[in-house]
Amino acid sequence: MFKTIEEHVRKQVAPAALRAEFRQHEFEAMRPFCMLVFCVSILIWLVFDLIVSFLGGQGFTWLSYLFITLLGCLTVILRFTRSSHHFDVLNLLFISAITLGMRLVIEGIPEPLRPVWLVLGVSTVLYAVSVLPVRRWSFFCALSITWVMLNPFYHTRIEADELEGAMLISYALFLSGLVTYSYLQIRQAKLHNFYLSKVLLEQAYIDALTDIPNRRAFMAKAERQLHLAKPGQYLAMIDIDNFKRVNDCFGHDVGDEVLKRVAMHIRASMNGFEYARLGGEEFAILFDGLDEQHAMQQVGGLCNRVREDNADHPVTISIGLAQVNRGDSLTAALVRADQALYAAKHSGKDRYVLWQPAP
Repeated sequence: MFKTIEEHVRKQVAPAALRAEFRQHEFEAMRPFCMLVFCVSILIWLVFDLIVSFLGGQGFTWLSYLFITLLGCLTVILRFTRSSHHFDVLNLLFISAITLGMRLVIEGIPEPLRPVWLVLGVSTVLYAVSVLPVRRWSFFCALSITWVMLNPFYHTRIEADELEGAMLISYALFLSGLVTYSYLQIRQAKLHNFYLSKVLLEQAYIDALTDIPNRRAFMAKAERQLHLAKPGQYLAMIDIDNFKRVNDCFGHDVGDEVLKRVAMHIRASMNGFEYARLGGEEFAILFDGLDEQHAMQQVGGLCNRVREDNADHPVTISIGLAQVNRGDSLTAALVRADQALYAAKHSGKDRYVLWQPAP
């Protein structure tokens, strides 16, 4: 089963909306890691700057303070960045600043040693960029900026047509190709895994027929809501009146259309609340932040909406409504709502009944 779904997913072309959702999800999940990369990069650059400044006898100049301030400000901005699009731009600014800073530091060491350190700097930056959650255009811009800033042929004695120059060019092509291939493959694998997880979660928590949450999703969300103990919680149980007769007289295809239509009305009128199809012709809604009057208005409006639907094979619904008190379990609330639903069904249907404790 898993391999079949995985093979199907890998053959799909992810739509733009899914890719945007994936990029945002990946950035939110990796934002602490991005902060770590920025902080470690600043620390490494600072250590080498101090070594070159003092052991090289150049001193810690105003440029050093300027770069520390600039890189620190970009890291602080990252702390408050919430959009993956903004991170793409912020990452390019950070790479531009730190590669320029690395260039100035390496300019302070003896000229014969510069090419080696420039190539090491390129390798470090490109590796860091390849594991960050950036889009393709941002990655290739970072690749270009890094090689421009840390060009091993600039301010060195190496010529491209000499042996050492040819070796450096070969290594640069190999490094760029390897990093690019790794980045593209990792991104593709992450996208497939995200898509696969989304498909499996939807199959596990979304009702396939009505396209609304199923019983498993409702129980998990309702339990969490009850633990939060928000004021004004009410649980509604909904049943389609005479649904068995619809199936027997018109067939299960018509019955499925009726279920979809009722689910559509629930989704359209209960936006902001938790709702689900529990199974068969039963649905449930969990309200919060409502008083008794407004909760009854909500379920009464839903009854009217379904009754006034002029589609083929019209139906009505019965609703049992129960208040959820602090400390109540979900099972207890479901029992009370089911008792109120029973009362609604046996008092004429096409109505709602508010649960009342027995005298």
